[in-house]
Amino acid sequence: MALLELNNLNIWFPVHSKGAFSRYLGDLKAVNGVNLKVFEGETLGLVGESGCGKSTLGRAISQLVKPKKGSVHFDGLDLSRLGSEKLRKKRQDFQMVFQDPYASLNPRMTVYDTIKEPLLLHGICSKADVESQILKVMDQVGLSRNSIKKYPHEFSGGQRQRIAIARAISVKPKLLIADEAVSALDVSVQSQILNLLSDLKQELNLTMVFISHDLSVVRHVSDRLAVMYLGKIVELGKCDEIYNDPKHPYTQALLSAIPMPDPKSERERQHVKFEGEIPSPLNPPSGCSFRTRCFMAQPECAKNTPVLEMKHKREISCFEV
Repeated sequence: MALLELNNLNIWFPVHSKGAFSRYLGDLKAVNGVNLKVFEGETLGLVGESGCGKSTLGRAISQLVKPKKGSVHFDGLDLSRLGSEKLRKKRQDFQMVFQDPYASLNPRMTVYDTIKEPLLLHGICSKADVESQILKVMDQVGLSRNSIKKYPHEFSGGQRQRIAIARAISVKPKLLIADEAVSALDVSVQSQILNLLSDLKQELNLTMVFISHDLSVVRHVSDRLAVMYLGKIVELGKCDEIYNDPKHPYTQALLSAIPMPDPKSERERQHVKFEGEIPSPLNPPSGCSFRTRCFMAQPECAKNTPVLEMKHKREISCFEV
């Protein structure tokens, strides 16, 4: 059963020139016609280069940005049609963990205050039970109980991210959106946070959308993988199948960029290279948005836009595959 469903989702930002006589230049199409389902109990990995629109998509799911067109259905409800009060109550069911834990935490609030706020806001427990509930959540994320009165600047980056995760899971959400949740951390700390997220998913029966540019990280936590390029999903399928046999040329290039631990194998393997820079989402290429960098591009790719359709037991947006 699909817990989350995106239908023809478009997130566009109007762009104006700078100066005294500012004029409208066009719309930056950060997310452009995305259709996606996330099923209950799974982890969907969302990957792509910086600027491809994956973080904007995560914010659209959380209703932190409003779509220009399309809809976000969560648990049977169209979130974009809910009033502010109904949306506030529904936010308990979907929570987000951001990339920079220091920026996402209030520096003037202790751990106690940070976790207490959503507990009382959503009526998870009474004021009398707040401290015991906070300590329980701290235990779940591996934070020392002695740090309950400390401020964010007194913690390391990994500990701050544990606080952010504690705040998110304290309201018992159904969906957790992790936006580059480990990219700002050291490699050893990354593995600890990834293991924590995996444990919490099992313990709390969470559904997750895991957003990252690091494909080696995504593989360890995801059941399915969605590859984004310039605001569109170009390949979608089971994670292991895509890693073992990528079909879209963009996916092939991304996976070939992952370094291998064996120096000899790394030297001998053939890399799939990109041609040129990623185009501007303000003025994307005609037809297939990847054609200007694709080694498989044909004349048809400039004339027609490929759609995401079932090929090779997964969904692919490419004429040549």
